[in-house]
Amino acid sequence: MAELAVHGIEPIDLVVVNLYPFEEVASRADSSWEEAIENIDIGGVALLRAAAKNFAHVVVVCDPADYERVLDGLRKGGLSLEERRKLAAKAFRHTAFYDAAIATYLSQAEEPTEPLAERLPLFLRREARLRYGENPHQEAGLYLPLGAELPFEQLHGKEMSYNNWLDLDTAWHAAWDFADPAVAIVKHGNPCGLAVADTLVEAYKAALASDPVSAFGSVVAVNRPLDEATAQAMRELFIEVLVAPTFTPEALDVLRRKSRYIRLLRATREPVETLRWRTTVAGWLAQTGDTLNEDPTTWRVVTEREPTEEEWRSLQFAWQAVKHVKSNAIVLAQGRATVGVGAGQMSRVDAVRMATWKAGERAQGAVLASDAFFPFPDGVELAASAGVTAVIQPGGSKRDEEVIAAANRLGLAMVFTGVRHFRH
Repeated sequence: MAELAVHGIEPIDLVVVNLYPFEEVASRADSSWEEAIENIDIGGVALLRAAAKNFAHVVVVCDPADYERVLDGLRKGGLSLEERRKLAAKAFRHTAFYDAAIATYLSQAEEPTEPLAERLPLFLRREARLRYGENPHQEAGLYLPLGAELPFEQLHGKEMSYNNWLDLDTAWHAAWDFADPAVAIVKHGNPCGLAVADTLVEAYKAALASDPVSAFGSVVAVNRPLDEATAQAMRELFIEVLVAPTFTPEALDVLRRKSRYIRLLRATREPVETLRWRTTVAGWLAQTGDTLNEDPTTWRVVTEREPTEEEWRSLQFAWQAVKHVKSNAIVLAQGRATVGVGAGQMSRVDAVRMATWKAGERAQGAVLASDAFFPFPDGVELAASAGVTAVIQPGGSKRDEEVIAAANRLGLAMVFTGVRHFRH
């Protein structure tokens, strides 16, 4: 009010409140529980809400960014009812976010007994504005929950884009899903190459060989420190983003000299599965992650022929790989590397057709993993004609017997897992 008097403005009902900085304090890694609780504002929130409720007669200000605008309006004779309404709505949003931040912070101490609670506080802060969304005419931003830190440190290259983050999510989860050295090469949300080997450079070469054409402009993730040998092997490929748990100094030097644009990200932790969110025209969808720890001893061989030891090894790899491919998903593998991927097709037989076409001659002697059951024998028949020798799938189709009969007739080994891995 003193500020108004100085500028010769008639006194009016004006409420200006800055709440205790709870979010700032609670987000600090070094803040204690007691310090965070001490910064929960009570009176300020009540005052803001009361003032906002009476916006017809009160100007309420909760954001210092609005000070000059409000002051200018008051100097010119006052703020209109519509302007006061907008400020009131902003005040209620401010207190709502403030309460959500407190609820989120306090919920972190609870045992996660029910991931899909009746009400879920969702408090997000913008970490970064992205240049644009999936297309240049779309706006986009990266948001983080309260207290969360971005699990990546960018060491080199351009800013990350919206599509980069989407592909990185797939690549990071796929590479880290394996215990041995693994490399995932992702393009447009799908692995075009995924391999496991004794060394990282061997895994990279095998993953690249899966589909070197699609790998151009890809996002690559590895689950081991990236060494100079692997960096040298990557020099010939145009890579948009490369993420690793760390980089040796020699590898960083090679990659930085390779391109000033390549985005090099150091992952500061392994993926942590929380609720997976998506938005639809109907509202928000939430689900837990596809992290089922499967036991191969529970799988059933349903054909007359048992898989060979070598086929078993490839089948286990292919089954682990296919869950990272969008459905309808088919993966062909030789050893512990993909040789053909059929992703996102509307029919399963077309997914088989794409995977075998991608594999070409490498389909000879390969195994096949299908993320869901075969509704008809045609997919199995097509795979066998391309040279596939063993199949792993969930089973559960009304025509399972027909599919099994086709596999027996063609000399295939077939394993049922009893688990589906759709990824829409």
